[in-house]
Amino acid sequence: MENREYGNIKISEDVIATIASLAASEIDGVASMSGGITGNITEILGKKNLSKGVKVVVNEDEVFIDLFVLIEYGFVIPDVAWKIQENIKNTVETMAGLKVSEVNVHIQGVNFKKEKTEENNQ
Repeated sequence: MENREYGNIKISEDVIATIASLAASEIDGVASMSGGITGNITEILGKKNLSKGVKVVVNEDEVFIDLFVLIEYGFVIPDVAWKIQENIKNTVETMAGLKVSEVNVHIQGVNFKKEKTEENNQ
């Protein structure tokens, strides 16, 4: 929360989660966000959730982010995770003006591209 001459500015954790999710999706090798149980409940209720797979805690001027992702098969997981951390930190700090103290990346699985199967000629 930031105090200004005319009042306070508070950025919702959902806004920060959406920014983090979009920043992560920009990285090559990220297949999708993994929402876990709460993400599945949200999808069942019919709400489109851009912050799926992201947990944000804001403590005064510090932000702590946990991100749950699926990685595309063939990418080096530590490299992708490091790029995710760097991009989220830079994007959230630039857009929200808050200090990102932690970006914890949780790899939930690997996504295998579906190969086209050849049809049998009969």
